[in-house]
Amino acid sequence: MIRGVLFDLDGTLLDHRSAADAAITGWVSAYAPGHARLPEVAGLWEELELPHLAAWHAGECTVEEQRRRRVRALCEELCVRVPADLDAAYEEFSRRYREGWRAYPDAVAALDALDAFGGPALGVLTNGTQRVQEAKVRAIGLEGRVGPVLTGEVLGGHFKPSPAGYTGAAAALGLEPHEVLLVGDDVVKDVTAPAATGMRSVWLDRLNLEPPPEGFPRITTLADLPALLA
Repeated sequence: MIRGVLFDLDGTLLDHRSAADAAITGWVSAYAPGHARLPEVAGLWEELELPHLAAWHAGECTVEEQRRRRVRALCEELCVRVPADLDAAYEEFSRRYREGWRAYPDAVAALDALDAFGGPALGVLTNGTQRVQEAKVRAIGLEGRVGPVLTGEVLGGHFKPSPAGYTGAAAALGLEPHEVLLVGDDVVKDVTAPAATGMRSVWLDRLNLEPPPEGFPRITTLADLPALLA
């Protein structure tokens, strides 16, 4: 029986991609006006997210250093001068990014429906920094609606897809992994990896890209979640 639901945050409750794409495109446009590769910038920045975030999660560098590395790598790819103050450059991107934080339109309605469904314990399991992810939940109006915000920083350094991250998140809800459903947009981190701990999972495929991994359900909107639980 499902007694708790964990939501991923970026790409699930919050439209991270739209905010990040607009922020980095705006930053490069201001830093290197008229750059010929401006249409490619959002895609390049997205490609840089995974390896540098993974380095931080693995303890190979600080969160601040991975941000510097991403800015430096983007500038080198674009063949523009690397800023002397990489922290200030990232903060300018971050300011633009914060301005773009929006909840997906289906998020609040899904939470309302879950309340009506019987009110399972809720939480957010996300791989960002604790301070920033909590700020996102506040900014999009979901504070107090989605339960605790759980990152690797409060789960003993265990970020998704570490098994200990999932078991720790379930314990934070006072539940066993098999009593929890994780909803997210990343096939590995939110679907197949948690299953190894006994946690249930569902793939939120907002772009309706392809069938889910065998044996796992897929939804294309959070509006479908209450029916799935029923």
